[in-house]
Amino acid sequence: MGAGHDHGHSHGAPVTGTATAAYRGRLRVALGITITVMVVEVVGGLLADSLALIADAAHMATDALGLGMALLAISFANRPATGNRTFGYARGEILAALANCLLLLGVGGYVLYEAIQRFVTPADTEGGLTIVFGLIGLVANMISLTLLVRGQKDSLNVRGAFLEVAADALGSLAVIIAAVVILTTGWQAADPIASLAIGLMIVPRTLKLLRETLDVLLESAPKDVDMQDVRAHILGLDGVEDVHDLHAWTITSGMPVLSAHVVVRTDVLNAIGNEKMLHELQGCLGDHFDVEHCTFQLEPRGHAEHEAKLCH
Repeated sequence: MGAGHDHGHSHGAPVTGTATAAYRGRLRVALGITITVMVVEVVGGLLADSLALIADAAHMATDALGLGMALLAISFANRPATGNRTFGYARGEILAALANCLLLLGVGGYVLYEAIQRFVTPADTEGGLTIVFGLIGLVANMISLTLLVRGQKDSLNVRGAFLEVAADALGSLAVIIAAVVILTTGWQAADPIASLAIGLMIVPRTLKLLRETLDVLLESAPKDVDMQDVRAHILGLDGVEDVHDLHAWTITSGMPVLSAHVVVRTDVLNAIGNEKMLHELQGCLGDHFDVEHCTFQLEPRGHAEHEAKLCH
């Protein structure tokens, strides 16, 4: 005996399809800004001979690729389910987040390597030009951050894009500070030091996002769902004797799923019926946990002992 039940919850923005879909337009604007600033910073880095600007532009190039992948993933993730792909392509967004993590780690490593090389072979960086192009990058990144700040709470895919832009904003700030130091003191080492700072800002945030992404791919319980608490709530219902095969996982951001086999006393089921018991279970979890889809199998005592044989 099983039943499925859906219930919606507000997450701060009207969400249709996957959680990321509501932010498609904002991602497009952020992508346009990122590509424009990337080109500007490449030109500025070459003119000013600033590694920090080139490093920031390289980071923005991966941001543009990451934003593009996020948008492509939305298109796939919101395709309808099929007979073979019963959840559709929703996991595409998580795969895009994973790809963003790998890109960010690669860029972080590249920037750190180039900064060390610049210590060995110093360059003559033009501070004034670097400040101008750094300010352009900072303003553009702040606009993109404003567009994505709400979405990063709802979607790992958007959070990956948000963290990339945030690292860019911090990178632009580091570029400006380094340029001011060079302009006022002539200390050229400020440029590779700023590059080191950019690289070190990228890596920790990326590792955190990578851990969250892998948790989804490994089908760990959603971080805001305490499985012991869920079990206690189910067992607290009148007539429930036991619960087993209790699982909770996340298909994609904003789409948590839960399933359980619930052992119910026969006399209770006879008295209230399966439908009412299912409503009580669904209401119990719906009131206390943010789970998008719940599936319960109601069974009498002893059913689990021969359940495996029945499934062959």
